[in-house]
Amino acid sequence: MPRCTRKGCGLEFSDSADGSETCTFHPGAPVFHEGLKSWSCCSDVYKPVLEFDEFMKIPGCTQTERHTAEAPQVEAPKPATSENITMTESGDKEIYTSSPAPAPRIQEAVVTPAARPTVVEEEDDLNISVAVGTTCKHKGCGVSFVSDQVNRIGDGEGTVCTYHPSPPIFREGSKGYLCCKRRVLEFDEFLKIEGCKKGRHLFAPKEVKSETEEMTTCRIDHYQTIDHVHVSIFAKQADKQRSQVTFEENQVSFDLYLPGSKRFVKTVDLFGPIDPSNCSFTFFGTKVELNLKKLDTRSWTILDKPTQDLGNISLTFGVGGRTGTVGAKELAR
Repeated sequence: MPRCTRKGCGLEFSDSADGSETCTFHPGAPVFHEGLKSWSCCSDVYKPVLEFDEFMKIPGCTQTERHTAEAPQVEAPKPATSENITMTESGDKEIYTSSPAPAPRIQEAVVTPAARPTVVEEEDDLNISVAVGTTCKHKGCGVSFVSDQVNRIGDGEGTVCTYHPSPPIFREGSKGYLCCKRRVLEFDEFLKIEGCKKGRHLFAPKEVKSETEEMTTCRIDHYQTIDHVHVSIFAKQADKQRSQVTFEENQVSFDLYLPGSKRFVKTVDLFGPIDPSNCSFTFFGTKVELNLKKLDTRSWTILDKPTQDLGNISLTFGVGGRTGTVGAKELAR
């Protein structure tokens, strides 16, 4: 079956579809800026992310009734506006002529084997069942699962996976993969870069259990409004599938699994009571954000419940000020 070519969709569809197969896609262009990745059409709805895999999971923001296999329309790059100015002499006159500057050429970055990072590849767990239509998780593959006999067992044509073992790289407008040399400008062309390695598909990665687990700590910051307390736990790349955050009226607990077999476990006895049913948390690439709903409008002097008298310390609400305002560098005493 053909595969939809709209950005953010990529699903297989039937040519004889009666219009019931809706297509959800991104009509805009990808935006890569200082490591952050988002879509121009919905950057105000979905926050930019750091990881490319998270970027590819951002759901489409526009729907249409049918899929399409037509090549996406790519806006041609504008010609360079700079010009080369030359001067010639004709008698007692100086004549200036101009010619368009040559279009810049993209130089392919040469990645030597020594410069490539060591990549530990995941293995497919054949003991885990896979739903029909599941896409291979290897970058650059895109094969949809049909059955174990077709895609996972034996050495048939359908079991061969052509993919990129290393992560993508975006540098100075060019796009490619660390494992191979090819670099392109357009995002659509980047998605078409053929894999440089052959192996087995990855539909259900094996769970790797570490023999040793290291307990660690993470920095915690917070600020408050009249009825909420916003907490930031700087736990980079926390595993949101395994990690847990629980709310109780007088405390909040979090158990965060981090890369490198590290784990951050902590229970905070809160300064004031909260409404657990109206609290929430969100995982980002560099931190975990907690939104605590106060049960009253008192000002929280600190996040943790004090174990001793704090003295005459008071805070007001806001982001700037001179006398103990939340966000100021020092508290007034």
